[in-house]
Amino acid sequence: MKAILLGAGISRRIKPLADKNFLEFLGRPLIKLQVKRLMDAGFDQVIVVGGRHNLQKLEELFTQDDHVQVIEQQDLSLGMAGAVLSCEPLIMAGESIVVVSSNDVFSPDAFSKILKAKEHEKTDGALLGYKVSEYFPGGYLKTDDSGKIQSIVEKPEPGKEPSNLVNLVVHYHRDALGFINEIKNSKSENDDLYEVAIDNLIQNGASYYAVSYNDYWQPIKYPWHILKVWKHFMPEKMISESSEVHESAVIKGEVIIEDGVKVFENAVISGPAYIGKNSIIANNALVRDSYIGSDCVIGFSTEIARSYLCKQVWTHKNYIGDSVIGQNVSFGSGAVTANLRLDEGDILINIDDQKISTGSNKFGAIIGDDVRIGINTSIMPGIKIGTNSVIGSGIVISGDVPDNKFVNGKWDLEIKENKLKLKDINRKNLLNSLKKK
Repeated sequence: MKAILLGAGISRRIKPLADKNFLEFLGRPLIKLQVKRLMDAGFDQVIVVGGRHNLQKLEELFTQDDHVQVIEQQDLSLGMAGAVLSCEPLIMAGESIVVVSSNDVFSPDAFSKILKAKEHEKTDGALLGYKVSEYFPGGYLKTDDSGKIQSIVEKPEPGKEPSNLVNLVVHYHRDALGFINEIKNSKSENDDLYEVAIDNLIQNGASYYAVSYNDYWQPIKYPWHILKVWKHFMPEKMISESSEVHESAVIKGEVIIEDGVKVFENAVISGPAYIGKNSIIANNALVRDSYIGSDCVIGFSTEIARSYLCKQVWTHKNYIGDSVIGQNVSFGSGAVTANLRLDEGDILINIDDQKISTGSNKFGAIIGDDVRIGINTSIMPGIKIGTNSVIGSGIVISGDVPDNKFVNGKWDLEIKENKLKLKDINRKNLLNSLKKK
């Protein structure tokens, strides 16, 4: 069976981080992990749908994979409907498809459950429904007692949900070309043409059923969701034989240490933690509950806490807490990310000129790719620093920094005569007085 993996989104809400499809977990891009899970579940072919902005990179990722075809969605304004329409030349008459979001992370059981739906001859389609205990701002599945879907209700008001099943984008369509024709014939002024087509089929007698699912699900919608997702992919503890861990280093809990890693004297790695290939954890460094990508240097006396660092991040005497850091980022000595407001309230992030709550009172910075941060600079909670930006030394960053900016501070030095006679100050007497106290 073919799966259509939707990967053409712009990833606007995750800026200044790059395309969500290429975020790395366990050293591999998310989109490749998603394809592997689909193949492991029993799909024999995956169509990855990209857009003009990421098509070339997607093609490069799968150029050696005969089971994956990459195709362009030319009209991104059509959303999911446009993605499915773009796949029409690759679908044969009588074929079934499963449509999956590339940026929603599920347990493998989600794909296994939806595949079982094709075993029932009377089923025209099936949608994965996630059981929620509180309101979620998404589409809901209205079903009868047998689980047959009566309609899809998009974003009902709180308290007016037709069920406790949220519509997740793991959808089975028995007649793929029939569904595509329904999309072509449907009309909608919104970007929900895909859902409208399903609803039209249901209203015209098609039998779509809800497949109940209550295992792991985490959409990567905002940057802080990355801090939850990386742990989901963690296998059991593993330390590569090609790594070098000093006998005085402390490794505890679920920790993955990849090939070529060096852990120096008195370093501490407290799991869950992932250390990517060829990274260095230097003397007296502390890594806890964090993801460290490949080719990183966690320098002397640096602490990384509850954070995600992509590859090629360089630190020295830093504190990075509850933060998401892109690739090729350097922190000067003494630079820190603050992660707690003085009033201990929830950290808010500015996204599309709206303040969005992270849902936590602890969150640090979001830093894009190719950034340099000077020594002794402090970054306030919830701040975003854009790609290809340089942040000067000894300053406080209390507002977002767009892409391609050079940020520096101004200091007015007051130089005057020194009236103290320092050679007359007897430090030995001072030490003696301190000992008496």
